[in-house]
Amino acid sequence: MTTVISVPPSLDEQSFEQVIEQLASVPPGEKILVDARHARWASPYGLTALLCVAQSRTDRMDFAVPEHPDTLSYWSRTGFFRYAAELYELHGAVPRAREAHESDVLLEITPITQTEDVHGVVGRIHQKAADILHGQLNLETAATGAFGLTLSEACQNIVEHAELGGWVAVQTYKYTRRLGRRVVVIAVCDAGIGFRQSLESSPTHRRSDRWDDAMALEDAVLRAVSRHRFRDNGRGQGIAGIRRFISRWNGKLTVRSGTARIAITPDWDEDIPLQESLPFFPGAQMQVIVPERIGDAADQARPAGSTARPRGRSVR
Repeated sequence: MTTVISVPPSLDEQSFEQVIEQLASVPPGEKILVDARHARWASPYGLTALLCVAQSRTDRMDFAVPEHPDTLSYWSRTGFFRYAAELYELHGAVPRAREAHESDVLLEITPITQTEDVHGVVGRIHQKAADILHGQLNLETAATGAFGLTLSEACQNIVEHAELGGWVAVQTYKYTRRLGRRVVVIAVCDAGIGFRQSLESSPTHRRSDRWDDAMALEDAVLRAVSRHRFRDNGRGQGIAGIRRFISRWNGKLTVRSGTARIAITPDWDEDIPLQESLPFFPGAQMQVIVPERIGDAADQARPAGSTARPRGRSVR
């Protein structure tokens, strides 16, 4: 028997939850087909997380590629099929691999397994990031260096905590439905041990009755707790740096790990600050969105050091 996991036509951070919900109920060892035939669009988060789906099971899954030629072409330009072919048994007309030179692909999907990969990613997109952030999104030139640091910190999280390789992708496109402006999006996803298990490995960790994936995310994202920090006070500041970046440039950060998801949202977006008891998915999946800057004073970049805070449910 084969269980079919349907990929939504529009695959982004929100709709990917449908994939996780379908996957969570499938017993280990059962044959799975991930059906993307009707997919028409996917964000960097959606594509990198689809690769993590293959990592989340020991048995190799089948994967039905999109049928629409435009979708096939776009997914090919992002480099998706290059890595999907290593993880899935692909079915359908897979385009021949080619380099991604399209303007909407700032960084094609790139594997991250070690620190050298992180340095390579930042170096490869430095000039193009400067052109897009300053030329297209109207951000100050200082944003380029901060963007590179944010990208580096997000990727380094895989190296230091996942204990399994992951992927990063960066794209810019118009965020029509929610914002009506261009954005640059960083997605960094892995199917490793996740924040909870990572923090539990610290000698300073003290388990409590409240300890779960949600509390682990709060510790890591809001309180900069790291399993390495007990022996190096400089560690654990990576996500804190990302938070400073999104606060400065009015961006959004979301992190999903295990059964929880945390969101730090700007004024232009509404999201649930902390979700718990979600269907389990291994590893950590992070997304950073930085919007185009416009003339409205309300949308100007905030002073450095100010911090976007979760709204709604108070954090523990």
